[in-house]
Amino acid sequence: MQKSNNSNRMARVNEELKRELSSIINYEVKNSNVTGMISVTKVKTSPDLKYAKVSVSIINSRNVKQTLAGLKSASGFIRSRIAEKMNLRITPELVFELDESLVYGEKIDSILEKIMKDIKPEN
Repeated sequence: MQKSNNSNRMARVNEELKRELSSIINYEVKNSNVTGMISVTKVKTSPDLKYAKVSVSIINSRNVKQTLAGLKSASGFIRSRIAEKMNLRITPELVFELDESLVYGEKIDSILEKIMKDIKPEN
């Protein structure tokens, strides 16, 4: 029973962090290196709440690596805003990583589309 309650709590914490991070990154971060549309796709918090791995998808950025570096440099500001908005005993240290699943999905879609065009009989 205890294990289930803890995993439910972690899922709620991760979802709330994801929501708050999205809002802060898109509306409050004023770093000139952070460009494009950034969406937080997943947050995985360690059980002790000391670290949170934040997966972000970056679209239409001038430079994806520079944007990721800008997020990492703004992590102190983002963390302080999280501390103000969320009622957590410990505010986790944020570790940003690039989520390339959207790009991968687009690549698969284009390959499937090409295959479908090749197999379709021409009338």
